[in-house]
Amino acid sequence: MSNLHDSKNTGSSSEVEPEISQTELEALMKKVDKESTFRKLEGFQYKLVYVIAVLFSCYHLYTGMFGMFAAQIQRSVHLAFAFALVFLLYPARQKSSNRIGIVDYITAALAVFTGLYLTINYQHIMTAAGNYTQTDLLFGILGVLFTLEAARRVVGTPIVVIAASFLIYAYFGNYFPGFLSHRGYSVERIVTHMYYTTEGILGIPLGVSSTFIFLFLLFGAFLERTGIGKLFIDIANAIAGWASGGPAKVAVITSALEGTISGSSVANTVGSGSFTIPMMKRLGYRPEFAAAVEASASTGGQIMPPIMGAAAFLMAEFIGMPYIEIAKAAAIPALLYFLGVLISVHFEAKRLGLKGVSRSELPTVWSVIKERGHLFVPLVAIIYVLTEGSTPVRAALVGLAFSVAAGMIKKETRMSLADIINALEAGARSALGVAIACATAGIIVGVVTLTGVGLKMANGLVDLAGGNLLLTLMFTMVASLILGMGAPTTANYVITSTIAAPALVLLGVPVLAAHMFVFYFGIVADITPPVALAAYAGAGIAKADPFKTGVTATKLAIGAFIIPYIFVFSPQIILIGSTSLGIVQNLTTAICGMTGIGAAMIGYCLANMSLAERILFFVGGLMLIDPGIWTDIAGVVMLVTGIIIQIRKKKVSQSASLGA
Repeated sequence: MSNLHDSKNTGSSSEVEPEISQTELEALMKKVDKESTFRKLEGFQYKLVYVIAVLFSCYHLYTGMFGMFAAQIQRSVHLAFAFALVFLLYPARQKSSNRIGIVDYITAALAVFTGLYLTINYQHIMTAAGNYTQTDLLFGILGVLFTLEAARRVVGTPIVVIAASFLIYAYFGNYFPGFLSHRGYSVERIVTHMYYTTEGILGIPLGVSSTFIFLFLLFGAFLERTGIGKLFIDIANAIAGWASGGPAKVAVITSALEGTISGSSVANTVGSGSFTIPMMKRLGYRPEFAAAVEASASTGGQIMPPIMGAAAFLMAEFIGMPYIEIAKAAAIPALLYFLGVLISVHFEAKRLGLKGVSRSELPTVWSVIKERGHLFVPLVAIIYVLTEGSTPVRAALVGLAFSVAAGMIKKETRMSLADIINALEAGARSALGVAIACATAGIIVGVVTLTGVGLKMANGLVDLAGGNLLLTLMFTMVASLILGMGAPTTANYVITSTIAAPALVLLGVPVLAAHMFVFYFGIVADITPPVALAAYAGAGIAKADPFKTGVTATKLAIGAFIIPYIFVFSPQIILIGSTSLGIVQNLTTAICGMTGIGAAMIGYCLANMSLAERILFFVGGLMLIDPGIWTDIAGVVMLVTGIIIQIRKKKVSQSASLGA
């Protein structure tokens, strides 16, 4: 991630000095992002970790090009590499020394051997048929414990508590009341199920991490080395820098583009925000609003095709749908999300009378394309390969090859051998949090498959809502937001997709719509108070109130709270049962609807709004987003009425100004 952020320093925004020092940025990241608490190593220790990281990437390049190993071997080697890097890079205590101690070396070595135990004893484990030895049991226990400890170090304590609670439930099942009760399982049964089958730690989440996700993260690291960050921010400046409130719109467009190669809300907020937030503040935006714009836009990166957050790859595997179909289904909702943020930014700029940057000070789109447009080639190549029906693994490899080749076209984007090796190291580091989160999520999935609690909880959720779909959706939303306060999006999605999504399917919601629903709310937890890590990061840069920033970000990202309900009740918006004409119609009305909702959130369209006008615009916008003839007619009538009122208000205001 850091390479992309560094590359921005040479972009058009580099003339604006950040208001927060690099030291302050690093301290802020350590507060809000557990993955940023790694040791800063030097000398031999740095070289050792560097080499392991490069080998980690080389392993995945080799298996991607020449074929994956058997599932258990592919995943256990992936886990062993992740264990090695986590226990060497991340201290047991945050205030520990920046040097690796002897205990860390021993822990890392034992963790690596535990990770490789299944690979070394593959034939024995596969033919054991449940007759595991005491040594098998010992290493199974160690595997579970090392996974939880690695998660504590690199992901955070909340996910460890959740996973441990599921393990306790598996053991003490006969003590639980009602539909949660089950006969309970022995320690041996739980441990072997968790560590020696593809239903637990080595299950689907880690499988996706060890194939698709790692290679796409590596692809992102290579793109960063080409300096694509400068292309993103320059193209955004050329498109929107001159408009009302230009810097804020640049922040939104840049973050949307970054979403194609990065899925971290917090990292995007800090990387982009260190430059865009001071620009917005100097233009005249309130600190809370500036921070909220960056946080909401950066959070939306995980829903932005063609390369979305890691959870999207998990979704494709869980529901057995090609990844390109997931990306296609997410396209309209993602467009509406970012459009909603842009519209809110525009109306706020109009309300405050904020101008953009002079066109003479900005690059033109053509000049940017001429200078660095070739860096878009890898993204185009990935989209083409995916649409041709190839696997995500092949698409990522093609993207990697094209990122190197495209960079070679011009000297300023050309990668040296050192740059390529550094990209291999950076890609491996960026994969650690996802790999360990997926392994820990596997524990949760393992307990669900072992006890059958997933279907029980789905039925319980439906019963609690009295079979009412809207209530079930609301309960699911709240659960996703709460889980998102302590678990990363990948783990959040795994939990909700195994427990809450089945409840929606039971009530007749299409499988894709049900999974997209929980996926969305797992993401927006990053900007939803009281935790709102992305908003907190933005507030730290803007020196603003974190809670107010979170509330403002929630208003800006209102589309992410509305759209999931729309595609459950009207799945045409995610291309289920839609026609080409229907898509155009739905998209047109939805854009008008988001304009109405954005105006209502800010309280301004052509003039300041009263409460009644805001309600009129909001309800009218909501009607237009919901596909349907009658809702569209009602929405148009409401918005036209609201606009007429606004025109009259503006005329009165102008007359009063002239009279004065």
